[in-house]
Amino acid sequence: MRTTTYSRLAAALAPAAILFSAGTANAATCEEAFVKKGNPITALRFTAAVTVADLPPAVAIGQMRGLVAAKGYDIMADEAEYGSMLIEQPMTGGARAFPIQITATQTGGIGTVVMEAKLRAGQAVKSEAAMAEMCGILNQIKGGKAGAAAAKKGATATTVAAAPLKISALGFSQQVSKDTERNSAGVLTRYKGKQFTVDGTVDYVTKDGSSFRVGYKVPEPYEQAIRLPNQAPFKTDIVCYMAPGQAAFSLQLKPNKGIKLTGTVEDFDEYKHVIWLKDCRPAQ
Repeated sequence: MRTTTYSRLAAALAPAAILFSAGTANAATCEEAFVKKGNPITALRFTAAVTVADLPPAVAIGQMRGLVAAKGYDIMADEAEYGSMLIEQPMTGGARAFPIQITATQTGGIGTVVMEAKLRAGQAVKSEAAMAEMCGILNQIKGGKAGAAAAKKGATATTVAAAPLKISALGFSQQVSKDTERNSAGVLTRYKGKQFTVDGTVDYVTKDGSSFRVGYKVPEPYEQAIRLPNQAPFKTDIVCYMAPGQAAFSLQLKPNKGIKLTGTVEDFDEYKHVIWLKDCRPAQ
């Protein structure tokens, strides 16, 4: 799988490959090596790369982790020892997250780090903006002792927490359902620990141990008056476990009442199609 992925990345960089062949002395800059493929209808793909002397793959990935975590990217997979990392540009509002593959290799003491962003069909980003973002990250990669020190620091970095994302219960359900349909293995990694402010309608309120549990009313796809193109054929239920101190609020809720809660994603069940949030409170 890694060989196939690297071959695909190498092919994407073919127009710039000759510029890297002579080593760092004649290597192209990240901006010169930047490649755009596709279009917003079929899906855009951007590839950028840098070469740095004395840069082992694990050191490159360690540095990249620190850099992308500080910028708020979600780290989906980190296999530094294999020179591989998968990150995502987080979802914003109605826009779904999209993946960015990072691959690091070393030949003759020269390290190469490649980023490939794969946008979803229908998403549009200007080439200039994509190049500025990707090269802005890659151009900070260092080799030698400075690189090793930066990698050691970055290896344990965690993504900077973002403000709660405001979204409707139906929109959130559709997003998670589509992600589940595409690849359920990444859903909890993508969402756990993130805060959401979910606006919707109460389906039920019940006591679960010492906590109150509130379920959002989400219609089945066949019950929806308007269905999105390529929408998943199932819904994902949204359940909020209320934070301590919310008993008075919870006991006044009733089915079909409008509600807006802020909570943190805690768990997900791909078979029952349920996503749970904890420490939920009324949104301010």
